[in-house]
Amino acid sequence: MTAQHRSLPPELVAHARAAAAGDHQPVRPRDAATVVLLRDAPGSGVEAYLLRRVTSMAFAAGMYVFPGGSVDPRDANAEVGWFGPSAGDWSRVLSADERLARALVCAAVRETFEESGVLLAGPSGAEIADVSAEHWEDDRHALLDRSISLAELLNRRGLVLRADLLRPWAHWITPEFEPKRFDTRFFVAALPAGQAPRHVGGEADRVVWIRPQRALEQQASGEFGLLPPTAVTLAELAECNGVAEVLDAGTRRDISPVLPRAVVSGDEARLLIPGDAGYDG
Repeated sequence: MTAQHRSLPPELVAHARAAAAGDHQPVRPRDAATVVLLRDAPGSGVEAYLLRRVTSMAFAAGMYVFPGGSVDPRDANAEVGWFGPSAGDWSRVLSADERLARALVCAAVRETFEESGVLLAGPSGAEIADVSAEHWEDDRHALLDRSISLAELLNRRGLVLRADLLRPWAHWITPEFEPKRFDTRFFVAALPAGQAPRHVGGEADRVVWIRPQRALEQQASGEFGLLPPTAVTLAELAECNGVAEVLDAGTRRDISPVLPRAVVSGDEARLLIPGDAGYDG
C-alpha cells in the first residue's frame, strides 16, 4: 500500500485537519494485541487468517483484520500458567514493562481464542489438538462476557499459556488525530496442529484464509478494505516462503513503534508512515 493509496475516509478528514491546525488534543491510545494466524499455503508461501468486522463497529467497520483487541486488566494476572519466554523476556522485546508485557501476551492468546476459536495453550509444553467441543465454546463465551479470565480458564483445565508459539512482528500506534486509538503489538503464530479456526460471529461477519498477495490484490481492486498496519504486514508476509520462515524472521524483527501521520490537501487527507516521502516533515 503506497502513500497515494492511503486516503482517509471523509469522516476522518476533519479530525486530520483539526490536528494539522493544532486544534486537537490526542486521545491516549489503549494497549492492544493482534495475532496473525498462519498456515503453509499449497506449493509455497503462507496463508493468513482474516476476519471482516461488521459494519456497525465503531472502529475499522467493514475492514478485514487479524484477530485481536484491547488488553483487559486481568490479562496482567501473574497467576496465569506459562510456558516459553518469560514476561521479562517479552518485556525487552516489546519495549514494555513486565506487567504490560505479560498482559499483551495474554491478550494475544485470549483474543485469538475469542475471535477465532484457536487456543494457543496446552498441558505443560504440549499443544491442544481440538477445542471445538461445546464445553470449549462455553468457555469462549465466558471469556467474551468477562465472567472468567484467561488465567481462570487455563488453571481450571490444568493448562498453560504457550508463549513460545508466538513471535513478535510489529508495533503500530493509531494516528494522533483519530478519535479512537490503540497502541498495538502484532504477533505471528502458526495454526496449531489439529485445531481449525471457525467463524464465531460477534464482531465479524466473514472469515477467510488467504495468501497475503491475493489479499493485497483484492484491496487494490476494491474488494477488500485493509487498514495500513494490516496491508503492510501482509506485504511483508508475502515475501516469506512458509510459516517456518515467518517464525524465524519474527525472532529478529525490529519492534520499534510505527506512528502514521496525516497530510491534508484541500478536502482530502492521506496517511504517511516512516519511509514515505514527507513523513519527517
